Amino acid sequence: MGELQWVGEPVVEGAVTERPFRLVRDAGGAPDPAGVPGILWLPAAPERALPLVLLGHGGSGHKRADRQLRLARWFAGEAQLAVVGIDGPYHGERVPEPVESSDYQQRMASTGVDRITDGMVDDWLATADALGELDAVDASRLGYVGLSMGTRFGLPLAAAVGSRLRCAVLGKYGMQQPSAMPAGVDMAPRFARDAPRITTPLLFHVQWDDELFDRAGQFELFDLLGSPDKQLMAFAGSHATTPPEAIAHWRDFVAHHLRSAV
Repeated sequence: MGELQWVGEPVVEGAVTERPFRLVRDAGGAPDPAGVPGILWLPAAPERALPLVLLGHGGSGHKRADRQLRLARWFAGEAQLAVVGIDGPYHGERVPEPVESSDYQQRMASTGVDRITDGMVDDWLATADALGELDAVDASRLGYVGLSMGTRFGLPLAAAVGSRLRCAVLGKYGMQQPSAMPAGVDMAPRFARDAPRITTPLLFHVQWDDELFDRAGQFELFDLLGSPDKQLMAFAGSHATTPPEAIAHWRDFVAHHLRSAV
């Protein structure tokens, strides 16, 4: 699992407490053997163990990107849920300085996409398990939100986590890889294995004019998802476009399923 080490002092802002941490792990193939950098957000005064939302960030982002912060603070402050974000491979505190998209994609290809993916999934599972040892966190009730690169790693995570996962929001990814990405990071073979194994309620977000992942490939991935309760939502706009009403739908979907989880 690993040793959870808090970094600095908790920061309370409004009704939300933010606690940076590092999960120190054995070498064992994780993307960062020195530890997993993350943040836990909680209501300022939790009265019971709360379901945990896992927030996966997009490519070239990190755990404290603006949208991640807004989502985390809403889930903790408004929905009264525990929330955690960790940096993806070659992102955030896992690298000494930001890495260009073409660079981190090539690094993933050189290391091996399955090895990178398995390491990130294992980091998520170890993080959830470690936080589940806290009185304020119920890691038997998990939700996941992650688009684009957050789906690259979140879809295999959703397949691996089992019945603890009560809902997931995925999208902005498909079975047809952009030509600009190295062949070695193609997720289609992995998705073909993992998507049918997902049975949790699922919301899948498509950008209708996505210039990276074409519409047909996104629809193909949605078809592969094994969940009997899955919804597809689509909005006009490019890959980077995310309308506010879409984010509100993600939040409401997760809050509904985790509040009703038993």
